[in-house]
Amino acid sequence: MANTEKTITVEQTGSTLRRPKDQRATLIGLGLNKMHRRSTLKDTPEVRGMINKVQHLVRVVEDNA
Repeated sequence: MANTEKTITVEQTGSTLRRPKDQRATLIGLGLNKMHRRSTLKDTPEVRGMINKVQHLVRVVEDNA
């Protein structure tokens, strides 16, 4: 059986300088810590919530079906 888990790739587009600690911690939780780094994650409600929290600092690169 093929792996049918959906994934989402995010790229950090904003700096963590002068950002609250919780936003920096959220980026680290997403696997991001420097500008233009990409991280591929499982597409879950928890990950979507984290992306929503720092939506001004990241962009979704691709959505695999």
